Amino acid sequence: MDVPAFANRASSLVLLHTVSKPSKPSYSVFTYLKRVQPSTNGELMLVLCDVIKEAKLPDGVVNMVFGSGPEVGEALVNHPKVPLISFTGGTVTGQKIIANSAKHFKKLSLELGGKNANIVFDDCNFDKAIEGSIRAAFSNQGEICLCGSRIFVHSSIYSQFLDAFVEKAKALIVGDPADSKTQVGALNSEQHMQKVLGYIELAKEEGGNIVCGGKRKVFEGELKDGYFVEPTVITGLPPTCRVAQEEIFGPVVTIHQFTTADEAISFANDSQYGLSCSIWTENIRRARQVAETVQVGTVWVNCWMLRDLRMPFGGSKKSGLGREGADYSLDFYTESKTICLAN
Repeated sequence: MDVPAFANRASSLVLLHTVSKPSKPSYSVFTYLKRVQPSTNGELMLVLCDVIKEAKLPDGVVNMVFGSGPEVGEALVNHPKVPLISFTGGTVTGQKIIANSAKHFKKLSLELGGKNANIVFDDCNFDKAIEGSIRAAFSNQGEICLCGSRIFVHSSIYSQFLDAFVEKAKALIVGDPADSKTQVGALNSEQHMQKVLGYIELAKEEGGNIVCGGKRKVFEGELKDGYFVEPTVITGLPPTCRVAQEEIFGPVVTIHQFTTADEAISFANDSQYGLSCSIWTENIRRARQVAETVQVGTVWVNCWMLRDLRMPFGGSKKSGLGREGADYSLDFYTESKTICLAN
């Protein structure tokens, strides 16, 4: 039987989740073959190959294809027998996938970049907002497309928030990701570390203040060659600056002031991305107003990264195309067919 196949291309940073997410609602419902191309920096995906073997999935259901994006990825995207592509990664690569797949009219589900707003109102639960904002900023050393790296704080609590946030950021434990005490690990590669450090230098050139962090974290011993960057907080820049507009994908945040809800919404929407937004307020009417107005796919109120896999997930603008999750995945990974039978 010639079973349709789809390709799933994933960055190295959320590979296990990315590779498994379409399978959860679909494997027992319809038949397909899955070809997965991990990032070139995703060597640990070899472990998943062993897990798939141990799970005794039929041979050929999941095919892990290792190689560089320009070679393996492009071949998958251009192959006429791959009818759809699910991709998680950068916006630039997503644009190339759109262009290359157009000639075959492939279905696309693209989860791309994000530069997410984290809006803190003056009536928030302050301690909860601080803890949540720290987690949203520095989880997985900022290498999550959903991280809240643009923090907008009401002017009446700005100084209080900044002091508390910086204190928490300085106290984060940077170190070996295999150590359970570590809160901020190493970046994905030396090249990516240099990119992150380059944005910190750009912030200085743009007139920003490096309130904490701002440099590589150097260790002795077995971690001496690790790609660690200190949790970095930048102030004194307008929301329109490059550092506040471009996805850094590292432990770097900018903090800005606002005075009204409309201004906060305007700042949040002034972005080429539209993946997610967090809102911290005890006023449910205000939360609803902001949630309905911000141009993103997911809004969290008084929380971050609270997920229900039955709900649709995806972004707007340059953060992607389509939605996945439960019925949305079924719609994407299958084709509807109408059959009319006359007597």
